[in-house]
Amino acid sequence: MSVRPILRILEAHGGATLQDAGRHGAMRYGITPAGPMDPLAHATANRALGNPLGATAIEVGLGGLALTVEEAPLDIALAGGAFRIDCDGRPLPPAAALTLRPGMALRIRAGRAGAWCYLAVAGRLDVAPVLGSTATHTRSGLGGLDGRALRPGDGLAADEARARLGEPAALVAPWLDRSPEAIRVVLGPQDDYFAEPEIAAFLARDWTVSPKGDRMACFLDGTPLTHAKGHDIVSDGIAMGAIQVPGQGLPIILMADRQPTGGYPKIATVIGADLGRLAQAQGGTRLRFRAVSVAEAVAARRAEAAALEPAIALEPVIRTTFSSEFLLGRNLIDGVVG
Repeated sequence: MSVRPILRILEAHGGATLQDAGRHGAMRYGITPAGPMDPLAHATANRALGNPLGATAIEVGLGGLALTVEEAPLDIALAGGAFRIDCDGRPLPPAAALTLRPGMALRIRAGRAGAWCYLAVAGRLDVAPVLGSTATHTRSGLGGLDGRALRPGDGLAADEARARLGEPAALVAPWLDRSPEAIRVVLGPQDDYFAEPEIAAFLARDWTVSPKGDRMACFLDGTPLTHAKGHDIVSDGIAMGAIQVPGQGLPIILMADRQPTGGYPKIATVIGADLGRLAQAQGGTRLRFRAVSVAEAVAARRAEAAALEPAIALEPVIRTTFSSEFLLGRNLIDGVVG
């Protein structure tokens, strides 16, 4: 029987969970789908390894993560925001793939941009699904490892593991270079709760992403909107990307861990292809919204799917810098001459 690699968590500072494509089909029972905040980056990390696009991966937030592998080597891939990633002190691109060998330490830390990073493994993480999904929803304690975030000491075994990549390589995935400034939306379903000037103001104003956001919602700061027909509706279902406007007038965008229903009018909904761009916006980021048709939203989603159809090319990483951490960890003296 072959030895299974085990990913061992060395450091975890909150915000690191296991996520597959999400727990879909159960919202009518009040169960949140969860799943990745940036579905495109999550799918890209899996695609780079030949996995199903919705396979279970580790989602890492701004708190960062450090891990190693035990027992056997394992191919991994990383994709997401512009995080600072290094392996044994060697800097890696924010989108990369490599063979992680026993004893090697991989560190993922917040960088200049982006809020989420995804680490996929070549094979399948041995995690029991709950209601058909391994996606972690910490508020209800469903999925992942007992419904909680990863902790130091956790071990994640990989079945059907592969270790073929060797040295680090950069993923050729230009679709990950996304600016968050113009987020496309489809107006509604309750845009009739706002007068035309308020809808125009919603689209024309600059909004600032609040640092208090999390996996449940993105909060926006700016000039409040005014309702024309009150701020309460009969509660209805909430899609990921729905933009609610509560009584105080500042938009709230519901994300992966959203509640199943809500009773505030929704002025617009972020299109699927732009959900990751929004999710990757750190606190303080300024953005605007642009209204598009349903047809344009569908076309953008199809283009996103088409980008992931071919195998993702890999480019070797040429080492041009050597950190002090890397250099001090090696014996660089070949001999001493008197």
